[in-house]
Amino acid sequence: IFPVIALSCNIIVVSGNCFNYIRAGNFNLRLLIPYLIGSVPSAYIGGSLSVEKQLFEILLFLSLSVAGFLLLLNIKSYNDKEEEYRKIPIPVSILIGGILGFISGIVGIGGGIFLSPILILIKAGKSRHIATTASLFILINSISGIIGQLTKNAVLLEALSYWYLLVVVLIGGQVGNFLNLKIFPARILVLLTGILVIFVAARIGFRIYLN
Repeated sequence: IFPVIALSCNIIVVSGNCFNYIRAGNFNLRLLIPYLIGSVPSAYIGGSLSVEKQLFEILLFLSLSVAGFLLLLNIKSYNDKEEEYRKIPIPVSILIGGILGFISGIVGIGGGIFLSPILILIKAGKSRHIATTASLFILINSISGIIGQLTKNAVLLEALSYWYLLVVVLIGGQVGNFLNLKIFPARILVLLTGILVIFVAARIGFRIYLN
């Protein structure tokens, strides 16, 4: 049930982000497409798999830990300086998208939290273009992943009882998007996000240890 709720929250949060980023002229279609080609089918496959709770928690712990450390390691790279950007081979982009899509479908974290620091690490584009790409990546993969999740019996009915979380996430997402675009520099938000992700991973890891 958790992946369905998480993917639904992803869709609500990043929909507003995508609209605002695209309206600001930060959309790069050529950067996005190869990653989607690999990720969309694999997100559906990952979402349709039935994973035991203990294995799911271990996968979630590992995924969040890696994502958090990737964010913190690349804080200094989150800027819009004029730099030389690399043209990543399309097969490599498709492979990266496929791996991240599969993970996102299973654990329900969208995949963009991995894609963003990876694209910055390999210097695939400007940080604003990467932020837009990651948001659209999360949105489309979350839709694909949730379709896969809904192939499981009774998942939708269970998820509907948590509707109030979607309202909270919608409000929080709009506040965060406003802070990102109008107030805080990207580095500050990346730092806070990285710390929060590692904190959540640590809590999950502690719970796994106790069990």
